Amino acid sequence: MQQPKKKHPKEKSNIHPRNKHRERYDFAVLSSSYPELGEFVRPNKYGDDSIDFSDPEAVKSLNKALLKHFYQISNWNVPAGYLCPPIPGRADYIHHIADVLASVNEGAVPKGERIRCLDIGVGASCIYPVIGNSEYGWSFVGSDSDAVSIESASRIVTENSKLASKVVLRHQNNSQDYFNGIVQEKERFDLSICNPPFHASMADAQAGSMRKVKNLKGHKGRKLQKAVLNFGGQASELCCEGGEIRFVSDMILQSRKFSSSCFWFSSLVSKQSNLDRIEMVLKKAKVAESKIVEMGQGNKTSRIVVWTFLDKDQQTQWKMDRWI
Repeated sequence: MQQPKKKHPKEKSNIHPRNKHRERYDFAVLSSSYPELGEFVRPNKYGDDSIDFSDPEAVKSLNKALLKHFYQISNWNVPAGYLCPPIPGRADYIHHIADVLASVNEGAVPKGERIRCLDIGVGASCIYPVIGNSEYGWSFVGSDSDAVSIESASRIVTENSKLASKVVLRHQNNSQDYFNGIVQEKERFDLSICNPPFHASMADAQAGSMRKVKNLKGHKGRKLQKAVLNFGGQASELCCEGGEIRFVSDMILQSRKFSSSCFWFSSLVSKQSNLDRIEMVLKKAKVAESKIVEMGQGNKTSRIVVWTFLDKDQQTQWKMDRWI
């Protein structure tokens, strides 16, 4: 029996004002851009068009539709078993980090391919370069220690001509290094971004996936286990020794060696409880300036930690040399 029609707000107020995904998904419009999505669209219990968000193929099809409709990306895919990222949340990071650049540029977001971004852990989806280039024209270097991810991201770049000269992919041979072996001598980046592995073990990651699927739909038994496996992702995408806090702390300490190679370093931080430790590491690294940017993602709040080693005079010189 269909339940009474549910009232929905016109916009999602907790995501960035420039995010193209503030409104609810219009599945009719998206299906016109990517007809294959229509195979997965069904009325939900309230009578609204929707998809089964616990079905990885449906979610992948939705992503293909969103990327084609909003970002003019016609050829996009990820290998089976790799993470299929939520587009609205990834776009939010790009818009918030653009605001960080604007905060030191009289409120104007620097645009164009002269703005270079390093995406640490670009992943098989290549999602941040896709959105960042489409929204602001930035050029990207994407690094990853997983060879399959680099191969997949390279395929996305090659098969979409608008990305071909704007995105370079580099394989990181040592998963313990974030900048060494990737950032070349005298190379400059205006910002670096990272979506780090959040979990300390695969057991923790699978438990998190199980909670996610249970929240999406009342799966039980073997059906639940299958959904968890489908959403599992690769170990390199989900977990690392010490979890998020270890990953981000190591990144901050390693970034000091590349203090003049990048204006703003940044990383997502999922757990607020990790912020005190991260702020201690920032002090240890003797950064010139840091900030925490809160970011709404669905029903939860995430945040971006941002830091630079450049003092005010060096920041001004950087802008004069690269942005003007």
